[in-house]
Amino acid sequence: MKKFTTAVILAAGSGNRFGGAVKKQYAELCGVPCIVRTLRAFEIAQSIDEVILVGDVEALHDTVDGEGFKKLAKIVEGGETRQRSALHGFDAVSPKSKYVAFHDGARCLVTPDIIDRTVEAAYKYRAATAAHACTDTVKSSDPKDFVKRTLDRNEIWLSQSPQVFETDLYRVSAYMAIRDGATATDDCMLAERLGFDVKLVECGSMNLKLTLPEDKDIFEAIIRSREQSCGGQS
Repeated sequence: MKKFTTAVILAAGSGNRFGGAVKKQYAELCGVPCIVRTLRAFEIAQSIDEVILVGDVEALHDTVDGEGFKKLAKIVEGGETRQRSALHGFDAVSPKSKYVAFHDGARCLVTPDIIDRTVEAAYKYRAATAAHACTDTVKSSDPKDFVKRTLDRNEIWLSQSPQVFETDLYRVSAYMAIRDGATATDDCMLAERLGFDVKLVECGSMNLKLTLPEDKDIFEAIIRSREQSCGGQS
């Protein structure tokens, strides 16, 4: 059964690794800003009822106003960390929200199908994340970068987003982390530390995050390939 679901899209990062005068969330990919491409996927996704965008309010308005996004309810200022930015977005969701999906604004190759499948898993398990099962051999290292041991890749997944939670579950997880002074690099960690199970949803290797300048060529190649496969639609 469909439940009111909010997407919180995080676009507040400094983008230091991306370099250049333009932050990665505003970088144009085949002529369209990264954050606009991300928002388009959530606009189409049937599981999403509203979108909260988090970041530089003025810059985001300049970028997305006029795009006709009907689900975009609010743009709110980001925090000093990703964890704080997520909470700023969460505090702005509708009181009707039963589930909340957190997504990195720079992960603009996400598709409506990935979004909908991850949300559906959260409806069933209360928490779910897009992810990709590791196919490489993975090593852990010592402080001097020598191999310490080889890990079992059958137990290793690469975490992506969206990361979707029952709204009350996330509220408890986020505010307990603040109380305890706990930090996290993704939203799942907040739920994990309280013992909540998070379902991994295989979403393939193309749900990439724009991070480095050289990523731009890869992203544009994927976008052009997708446009050709669907008759020119981006």
